[in-house]
Amino acid sequence: MAANETSEGIMETVKTVVYALLIAGIFRTLFFQPFWIPSGSMKDTLLVGDFLFVNKMAYGYSQYSCPFGLCPISDRLFGSVPERGDVVVFRHPVTGQDYIKRLVGLPGDKVQMRNGVLFLNDQAQQQEAAGVFQEIYERQGSVGGLPACANGAVGVGSVCEKPRAIETLEGGTEHNILNIRNGLAGDNTPAYNVPEGHFFFMGDNRDNSIDSRFPPAGGGVGFVPFANLLGRADRVIFSSAGSRMLYFWTWRGDRFFKAID
Repeated sequence: MAANETSEGIMETVKTVVYALLIAGIFRTLFFQPFWIPSGSMKDTLLVGDFLFVNKMAYGYSQYSCPFGLCPISDRLFGSVPERGDVVVFRHPVTGQDYIKRLVGLPGDKVQMRNGVLFLNDQAQQQEAAGVFQEIYERQGSVGGLPACANGAVGVGSVCEKPRAIETLEGGTEHNILNIRNGLAGDNTPAYNVPEGHFFFMGDNRDNSIDSRFPPAGGGVGFVPFANLLGRADRVIFSSAGSRMLYFWTWRGDRFFKAID
């Protein structure tokens, strides 16, 4: 009798685990996709080690985000139109890798960088100085990359600084941007005319982001088709400054459930 009860208990546990995994899989497929921030291209909006869920329903389902591959190839189902200023996860048009950047250029927009200032449709986007972003110069995240600093070659354990500004995009969206050094390639670009059905993305850490300012042929992103958008990032759920999530002493308690601006 005891053996039967033990066997039944094990089976119930297995069934519970299987159901939980199925529910989690369906939830992930239909609604939200987890995403870890691996690099510093979106500092200080997103930090290396931030964990978030991507809202897959924000812009509707496409051939890349559609559950069970049931969506039409050329159309999106449900959802709304992306807005300038959204933080978006998208699939690289050439490599297929997942990227996360800020949407700055809509279809039909003219986008250009001049001396580190973003111009949309020939209008400079306002930048207001907002102090200095500071972090410790040390290896970050599971990749172990070192941050770039505006205050020169600092030693490990020293304070790494980057000037910060608040940028206001056409339409009123405000967000922080960082600057490392003036005169880099991304500070001055040709004028890009965003084609219909495509979008232009940039990282908030402007001098440390490979994005739409650079063409795919040169290792950049270029224009991103609407079909490649996987979803919108709305909130950081969890954040760890260490190389492993389980290193609880590296958790950033002030970033749990933090809204993404």
